[in-house]
Amino acid sequence: MAFDFKKEYKELYNPSNKPHIIDIEKANYIAVRGKGDPNSEDGEYKDSISLLYGIAFTLKMSYKTDHKIDGYFEYVVPPLEGLWWQRDIDGMDYSKKDLFEFISMIRLPEFITKKDFEWAVKEATRKKKIDFSKVEFFEYDEGLCVQCMHIGPYDEEPKTVESMDLFISEQGYINDFSSERYHHEIYLSDPRKADPLKMKTVIRHPIRKK
Repeated sequence: MAFDFKKEYKELYNPSNKPHIIDIEKANYIAVRGKGDPNSEDGEYKDSISLLYGIAFTLKMSYKTDHKIDGYFEYVVPPLEGLWWQRDIDGMDYSKKDLFEFISMIRLPEFITKKDFEWAVKEATRKKKIDFSKVEFFEYDEGLCVQCMHIGPYDEEPKTVESMDLFISEQGYINDFSSERYHHEIYLSDPRKADPLKMKTVIRHPIRKK
């Protein structure tokens, strides 16, 4: 049976819908940076997703090629994630989606190295005749965070964020957003198919002691 990150790391991909504190270990991702309203049909966000999955599946299916990855085992491609921020805004202003900047990303198994990633970019470019140069090998050391499962439409996330802010204040912490620590979302539902009221999104914020 293929290794499934969502099942093996439930604390990361299936957390409680109550805010709680967690310390996240460093991990590697494939990532694409961009900006603009994520709902725009011809925007950078939609393009970033297509690029990410092109590389993700090239790596996943590498065992069928001449490129052999040391320690490879079959796995399910992890869910799409996103780091979000807005310049000169502390936190997130959901009413100003056009100001969003983002890093779209998909987690990599530990056995995939930067060299394997570089092979995948060349291989995907050769096969699909698409420019994958925007995709990067991205290391993220997230550290201490508060997280919560948000259930419902994306536009209702501020309610969940408010509960997270109240929780950390009661626990003696504050948000710790910076140029290296961001609002983090993990998308567990396909918005094209899911009932908006039942969509699941993990929300994670960096924190530190007051």
